[in-house]
Amino acid sequence: MKHSETVTFGGSGLDRAGETRGDRAAVDVLKQEETARAVLLWRGKVLINPMRPASLVRLPMDHPALQDASSPPILLGRENGEARFAFDLSSWVPDDLDPRHLGAFMDPSEQRHPMLPEENVFVELRRVMTWLDPRDAELAATAKAIFSWHETHGFCARCGFETVVNDAGWQRNCPACRASHFPRTDPVVIMLITHGNSVLMGRSPGWPQGMYSLLAGFVEPGETLEAAVRREVFEESGIEVGEVNYLASQPWPFPASLMFGCAGVATSEKITIDPKEIEDALWVPKEEMMDIFAGQHPHILPARKGAIAHFLLENWLADTLT
Repeated sequence: MKHSETVTFGGSGLDRAGETRGDRAAVDVLKQEETARAVLLWRGKVLINPMRPASLVRLPMDHPALQDASSPPILLGRENGEARFAFDLSSWVPDDLDPRHLGAFMDPSEQRHPMLPEENVFVELRRVMTWLDPRDAELAATAKAIFSWHETHGFCARCGFETVVNDAGWQRNCPACRASHFPRTDPVVIMLITHGNSVLMGRSPGWPQGMYSLLAGFVEPGETLEAAVRREVFEESGIEVGEVNYLASQPWPFPASLMFGCAGVATSEKITIDPKEIEDALWVPKEEMMDIFAGQHPHILPARKGAIAHFLLENWLADTLT
């Protein structure tokens, strides 16, 4: 797709300063620069100013709120030559914290740090991802994914010893067996499967009522993207797929996947779902999908804005997939 990188989290050309990460002295110099700024996260939420146009908050590196950071900062890269670091404030506990919404699919709650202006709030990235410009979205997605990796990889997968953070947050090393561990990204295929004028849609158990999306699944070891598309579609819906083409990709930091959007042509039509995989699947004609996107369908909601499923369906409707 000519405009594939316009998908949410599609990238902004951020200089990730990969050549600097392993040089501790150089990283320390960057931290001291007057133009360096800090991006803050709290339990996976990002700090933004939600006033439209919403923006990711960037704080000076000596801001007192950073004293609540629970771990060393991560070097995200350079923005117009200026260093950007991410800090995790997850150890801070708000006085008015209501834990009932935390971790929910679409957490509506907001948290305010007492050392920050009232308009600065920690919010669930999934809820506000379409509010941010490409640069802010890339910084937020990168920080969220890296901190999620650190949260679950504190011990060596080879020997079980506690690992230490290196390379400005982009590596963990084991002092016992000297193994090196790097941030994990899981490849996932998400498929726009068509049969004539219709597209295949499905829903998982537990999704909000009326929510349908494109079928998707993890790529297995030793498998091509094309093979993963055919296998996942057949396992979930019983539909056989012939020709498969790559369309676009999307970093998806929930917690750390790379979505490969593909188009596939179905060679069969009868749906036989696997109830262990999905709850329902159906063919949706293009005319009906237009009603869904317009919010005029009595039973089906449009795919969530910001997700690559919405992006692919929108381009399918507009005949701009190529």
